[in-house]
Amino acid sequence: MQQSNKFFDDFSKLMTNAMGVAQGAKTEAETAMKSFIDRWMADRDFVTREEFDAARATAQKAREENTALEARIAVLEAKLNG
Repeated sequence: MQQSNKFFDDFSKLMTNAMGVAQGAKTEAETAMKSFIDRWMADRDFVTREEFDAARATAQKAREENTALEARIAVLEAKLNG
């Protein structure tokens, strides 16, 4: 009986260690894949969300200023013509 318990204890330790190794390999693979994707995206000159939002806000402000200037020009032309 005692021989059987030692076998199961050793087997249990082996499986626990194997799970630890597998978990470490998983973590290492995830880190490597994230690094690869980060490098790949950096090489493609993608913009970040913050950069995109800043450019969109700038374009929106320019459109609003353009609309305001068009209105001022229309008023000035109306005064000039009549």
